[in-house]
Amino acid sequence: MTESQRPSGEYPMYPSYGNGDAAYPPPPSYRPAEPIATGPDTTVWPGGNDGSGGSGGNGAGGPDFPPPAPQEPAAPRQRARRPVALLAAVAIAAAMVGGGTATVVEQLTGGGTNSAASEVVPGTTVSQSSKGTVSGVAKAVSPMIVEINATSTAGESTGSGVVITSDGEIVTNNHVISGASSIKVTLSTGRTYTADVVGTDPDKDLALIKLRGASGLKTATLGDSSAVAVGDQVVAIGSPEGLTGTVTSGIVSALDRDVTVAKEDGSGQGQGGQGGGEQWPFEFGGRQFNGDTGESTTTYKAIQTDASLNPGNSGGALINMNGEIIGINSAMYSASSSNGSSGSSAGSVGLGFAIPVNTLKADLDTLRAGNSS
Repeated sequence: MTESQRPSGEYPMYPSYGNGDAAYPPPPSYRPAEPIATGPDTTVWPGGNDGSGGSGGNGAGGPDFPPPAPQEPAAPRQRARRPVALLAAVAIAAAMVGGGTATVVEQLTGGGTNSAASEVVPGTTVSQSSKGTVSGVAKAVSPMIVEINATSTAGESTGSGVVITSDGEIVTNNHVISGASSIKVTLSTGRTYTADVVGTDPDKDLALIKLRGASGLKTATLGDSSAVAVGDQVVAIGSPEGLTGTVTSGIVSALDRDVTVAKEDGSGQGQGGQGGGEQWPFEFGGRQFNGDTGESTTTYKAIQTDASLNPGNSGGALINMNGEIIGINSAMYSASSSNGSSGSSAGSVGLGFAIPVNTLKADLDTLRAGNSS
């Protein structure tokens, strides 16, 4: 039997693990850590060993356990990026297709305003739907037009007027109230007031009267007659033949007509007035219409309209389709009756004239001061 030549103790003896005999230690329950190579001539052992055989980082001289494997940081979630990339592609396509798709992209990314808030749909009201119609103008302005009954030694005349202040200032024609000893005014509501003359301007055939004890009246809006054009649609409101609140319509058929009317007391239009002949006399182009104008006359530039005017419309309103007063109706042409001597005329034939409202506005201070020219 051959004896081993190795010195005694060359092989380490390990304690017994249950069988009483020397045995090798059991394998660890984990895979031994591998050295980490970091560079030439250097080896780092997990757990703090540096290859020198010293004890590790456990402080007990026993085998060091490897630290847990470092966890890789979670990859950034790509889901949030995908819609951005997708929307960017959509935005590029939208630039070629049109603004509608771009609006959708802005809504999805929150970069734009809500289209429902930015696209305002205009509302429609009853008053707005009737604006620009004859019925709408009539409804809005009729409460501001009154009937005037003036009594004088020459008889009684009927005309119209326009309320311009809430306390009862009313504009009319001078020839409607000229020489009157008593003036009664009837509103569109049927209420009657007594009126006094504030001022007159026979040269412009304008007059200003004021109701006694009136307040809270609806007032008309005075427009701009310089903006009136031939062909504009207009509405006339007055009391022809005593028919209060009569509405007619037509167009502006000419501008700057030189119309001459009478200034004498009692020479104007009337209903049952003195003379009994054709009423509302005026001159145009050197010719007399609807009766003799007499010796005392005045001439002014007038708006011509084909809106039907009749005796009683004098002093009433000519109105544009915005409901603004653009003229004060003052004269009309009416074909006389066949024998030329009866007390009536054949009525309107579509030749009416109105004093431009800018003439009235320029004369208001004079009328309010009570001055007469």
